[in-house]
Amino acid sequence: MIHYVSGDILLTKADALAHGVAPGDDFKQGLALSLRENWPALYKDFRHFCRLENPSEGELWTWRGTHGPAIVNLLTQAAPASVNSHPGKATTSNINHCLKSLLKELKKKDFQSLALTKLATGVGGLDWGEVKPLLEGALGELPMPVYIYETYQKGVEASEPK
Repeated sequence: MIHYVSGDILLTKADALAHGVAPGDDFKQGLALSLRENWPALYKDFRHFCRLENPSEGELWTWRGTHGPAIVNLLTQAAPASVNSHPGKATTSNINHCLKSLLKELKKKDFQSLALTKLATGVGGLDWGEVKPLLEGALGELPMPVYIYETYQKGVEASEPK
């Protein structure tokens, strides 16, 4: 059940919010920056996870704070080439791997709803025309609401159908 919505994903009522990042990302751009500003512990925990686990593109890491949705960090982009450099671009292969892992995570954690953006089309550099069919193919048959935030509207709560 995919629903395309407009609004501020940070105001979602979904159980989980998924977004694309790179391994070792510094969360200084796009949605990741907003997440870092709203949940500073997310960024600190993510950096700690990356140092301990050395994750690869195509994997994911889920974080849960004391309030708000669980944040599913999909490693859609290549890791930064060096310290203080920007993350690499996303690939459709990484997205496909992340989506397979996301489906398992949704079942394992028993989430009832999911919100995500036009995954990897901002900082990740991919075209929405390439990514949209991947999301629809992987998430379209889920027995839960999936809210894809197609248009960002700061401070506006989206109309998320049940």
